[in-house]
Amino acid sequence: MKTKPDLGFWKLWNLSFGFFGVQIAYALQSANVSRIFTTIGADPHDLSYFWILPPLMGLLVQPIVGMMSDRTWNRFGRRLPYLILGATIAVIVMCLLPNAGSFQFTVSSAILFGLIALMLLDTSINMAMQPFKMLVGDMVNEKQKGLAYSIQSFLCNSGSVVGYIFPICLGWIGLKNTAPSGVVPPTVIWSFYIGAAILLLCVIYSLIKIKEWPPHIYNEYNGVEDKGAKQENPGVVKLLKNAPSTFWTVGLVQFFCWFAFLFLWTYATNTVAFKAFDTPTTQSVVGIRDGKNLYEAKNLLIQDSILIVSHGQALAEGVTAGGVFYPASQIVVNGNDTIVSDHYILNTEDGLAKATFGKTLSDVRSLSVDGKNIEDCRNVVISDYLSRLQGPVQLTEAAIVAKSANGKLSVEDASTVNIANAADCSYETKTVLNSATPQYNNAGNWVGLLYAIQAIGSVIWAVVLPKFKSRKFSYSLSLLLAGIGFILMSFMTNQWILFIAFLLIGCGWAAMLAWPFTILTNSLKSGNIGAYLGLFNCTICVPQIIAALAGGWILSLMSTPGELAPEYMMMMIAGIAIIIGSVCVFFIKENIPADEKVQETPAISENI
Repeated sequence: MKTKPDLGFWKLWNLSFGFFGVQIAYALQSANVSRIFTTIGADPHDLSYFWILPPLMGLLVQPIVGMMSDRTWNRFGRRLPYLILGATIAVIVMCLLPNAGSFQFTVSSAILFGLIALMLLDTSINMAMQPFKMLVGDMVNEKQKGLAYSIQSFLCNSGSVVGYIFPICLGWIGLKNTAPSGVVPPTVIWSFYIGAAILLLCVIYSLIKIKEWPPHIYNEYNGVEDKGAKQENPGVVKLLKNAPSTFWTVGLVQFFCWFAFLFLWTYATNTVAFKAFDTPTTQSVVGIRDGKNLYEAKNLLIQDSILIVSHGQALAEGVTAGGVFYPASQIVVNGNDTIVSDHYILNTEDGLAKATFGKTLSDVRSLSVDGKNIEDCRNVVISDYLSRLQGPVQLTEAAIVAKSANGKLSVEDASTVNIANAADCSYETKTVLNSATPQYNNAGNWVGLLYAIQAIGSVIWAVVLPKFKSRKFSYSLSLLLAGIGFILMSFMTNQWILFIAFLLIGCGWAAMLAWPFTILTNSLKSGNIGAYLGLFNCTICVPQIIAALAGGWILSLMSTPGELAPEYMMMMIAGIAIIIGSVCVFFIKENIPADEKVQETPAISENI
């Protein structure tokens, strides 16, 4: 096998430069997915389920791309075709995902659209990420791999920071950070647009600058054996049976760490919005209760023609003024302030409802009902349909309700029940954070900045880690600090002091990306190191999948029906989990080669 030649700094830089654009896309996804789904109307108890997709796609896509690219060669190369395909899909989906609430979908359709877009985005990011890792292995000699991976780590962290701070920076330069209810703010939408453009430019740069070796040269430099040579290919069961104890003990630590970080990505935005930004709450209608019976649907109608609840919002039947009730679809006060339009109560620019059912409006000097001026403006109160209903009615639950140009309703996937006396019915509501308010969207931007602080803290702590004499002690200490950071998030009410919490979380992140792979590779003596590292990737993905499945159930146990879900408590649970992980570090029996210096620089693993 020939020795790979030394590469100049800029050639090493070019091999990894595209990672910068890929990591911007990944950071935008990590920081904004929960915010996007909350905005378009997802239940807080369902948020964790959406996070099943990223680790699942990583678990499936990364090994497949690795195996397939080993057997690929065409005019674009061996690894680059997968970069082209992955980046192309990612660019398209990045332009679609933040617009999930802008296409006039129903809430369920918008969430379904967002889920499909998230799945495609994470799949494509994983597909685009893998080639850069493999190119270093293909073309860089052992002497320069440390430098090559350091460059890749620098570009990875730089891309993360840029992606995290995009929304808050766009807000600082004047881009609007609020939008109508259910619509993602322009700061987030344009962050994805700009991230997609940067990713595209990075890929074009990579295609111009990277020249992969043709198969015969690649084989010479990488010692690829003849295709006819038989190689031992032990099965997964045999590999796991013969795995060293370090594989399992480090995997146990990994379980608690990645379980905790999945909760961070899922619940950080709503935690910060509630605790540090005093985000107002709003009530969403989940159904109508008739005694013990709950008719739960996003759209509810009388018969199949009069819509009284639309997308979880109760509609107005009219207004009472001076003791007289006026049915109305549009209500205007003080000449030009529209309070109700098409039976919907409108929001202010701050995302707050302009009226509350049954509560008297203040400072009403003039009143117009469907274009007719009402002289008596005393005690103006907006009424909902349910409060006006009497006697038996037919109630229709519908998944989809569409209105044609002539105003006729089209009802799909519906069922009808008979209500003996509508006066005995009441709305069943839930309280959620008002995602249309400036407070919520400022919190969303701030979380991006906090993630950037975490990345910076991680880089700084990675420099400190090799200074410790005991690798296990530094590993455990780092996770303990991260656990304290998580728990602090549950209590912090000052947005600036949150920097401390995320710096501490960055300490744990640095150790998680460094020590597990270093400790494991030192314990592997067989010729199946690559296979074991591939299996070890499961200790990153599987805990996230389990956390995503368990998150909604855990949150439900701590929630009171109808009241705001205590998502900040999930940070407490995450903190406890990672502290348990810090204790489990001491179960690891580390195998350090005699000629290895403990204080050497840790290996940097992939930034999942």
